[in-house]
Amino acid sequence: QVQLVESGGGLVQAGGSLRLSCTASGRSFSSYAMGWFRQAPGKKREFVATFGDSIYYADSVKGRFGISRDNAKNTVYLQMNSLKPEDTAVYYCAARTSGNLLRDDYDYWGQGTQVTVSS
Repeated sequence: QVQLVESGGGLVQAGGSLRLSCTASGRSFSSYAMGWFRQAPGKKREFVATFGDSIYYADSVKGRFGISRDNAKNTVYLQMNSLKPEDTAVYYCAARTSGNLLRDDYDYWGQGTQVTVSS
């Protein structure tokens, strides 16, 4: 069992930056692929970025967001730059051991952290 706790969300003006963190409990963190997803009000949850054997980004965040991980700290990060109002959403981190990294059927999920970008 893995528990994930996100932090770092908040309110920021358009063009600003935030860094989200997600810390995992349990062992074998390095064996998990870690992903970030987001869900805006009235919309389906969507893929943002993932860090497994490879790193992938959604087209909407490429060049603005960066995912990284520190296995010694059991933590994955999402650095978000040049934020836009359309980035406003609840951001979730997730962990999986196998499967398609871009699908949202990850094994474990955090509770989410709110990111609000004002125009």
